[in-house]
Amino acid sequence: MDNDRPFGFDPDDIDRVMREAGDQFRQLQEQFVRFLGQSSGPGPRRAPEPETTGSAGDGVWAVYSVDAEGFARVEQVYRTELDALRAHKNNTDPSRSVRFLPYGVSVGVLDETDD
Repeated sequence: MDNDRPFGFDPDDIDRVMREAGDQFRQLQEQFVRFLGQSSGPGPRRAPEPETTGSAGDGVWAVYSVDAEGFARVEQVYRTELDALRAHKNNTDPSRSVRFLPYGVSVGVLDETDD
């Protein structure tokens, strides 16, 4: 009898089987997570809401200030929120802020109005 394979398989076979079992377990786990993400629990399913410009990220981050009359003036625009916040981090002016502006929206939405 051969000492390398006393039971009909060698250590490489065990490694291969364990690796394949691990891959299959990961696939099963991914399918289970996807299934849980799709199930919404009891109750009727709602139609997915359409993606808005803001949720899609189609717009700019604006650093703006509001004057004494309540009118906003954009000082600078940035592509990402992080860039805008970095530019704004040392701000001490309370009338200066950062906000996301979707494309096609007037800067007038930043104006302060008394309601």
